[in-house]
Amino acid sequence: MMTITVKFFASLGEQTGLTETTIEADSASTVMDAWNTATGHQAMPANTLCAVNMTYAQTGDSVHDGDEIAFFPPVTGGGQ
Repeated sequence: MMTITVKFFASLGEQTGLTETTIEADSASTVMDAWNTATGHQAMPANTLCAVNMTYAQTGDSVHDGDEIAFFPPVTGGGQ
């Protein structure tokens, strides 16, 4: 079976109830498809950051068998 690994970090893991899952590669052709498949079509929070194989990506970028997709909330800075 061809698979894609999907990871959720920080508050996204809490929101989705997942920290890591695998999906069938033929169920997703884009980063957004992977989010929808893995989360059961939960709404993606605004400004969610995405990476494919540890390289920043956009939700419309293509994904392939064996890829690792990561979703994480934007970094918030502390002011001084």
